[in-house]
Amino acid sequence: MKQLRLGVLAGLFVVAGVLSWGGARLWDSVGTLPSVPLAAPIVLASIAVVLLATALSLRARLRAQRERRPGAKGVEPLMAARAVVFGQASALVAALVSGVYGGVGAFLLGSLDVPARRDQAIYAGFAVLAGIAVIAAGLFLERVCRLPDDEDDGTGQVPAR
Repeated sequence: MKQLRLGVLAGLFVVAGVLSWGGARLWDSVGTLPSVPLAAPIVLASIAVVLLATALSLRARLRAQRERRPGAKGVEPLMAARAVVFGQASALVAALVSGVYGGVGAFLLGSLDVPARRDQAIYAGFAVLAGIAVIAAGLFLERVCRLPDDEDDGTGQVPAR
């Protein structure tokens, strides 16, 4: 399984942001811009909390297993792989969603004198921050589940011995 790269996540964020900024400009010139839901930052923050709790739980279980504590509950490899996939998928989607809300928020910065638009810009800003928290938690979860003998040679693959 390949490790996520920050460059890929940043690229997704920037491309989604630029496209949504352009789309928001176009949509606003044709009609009314759809609103940024208040639930967006709440949902993203909830996902970040779940990812972080999963990572901390797995880290404690792996540490207990490594130290051979009596009664330590091990981590099944399939469960660890599923956790990594969950973290990677969450980070990729969060980069995309954060970019969309970032682009819309950047467009809304031009009309902060309108109270409704100001509120939408605030919601978009919080959604971007919560999305960054999801990305950080997803990368942390991926790091926790990495095997200790993995050597990072830049290719994302384990070298042959």
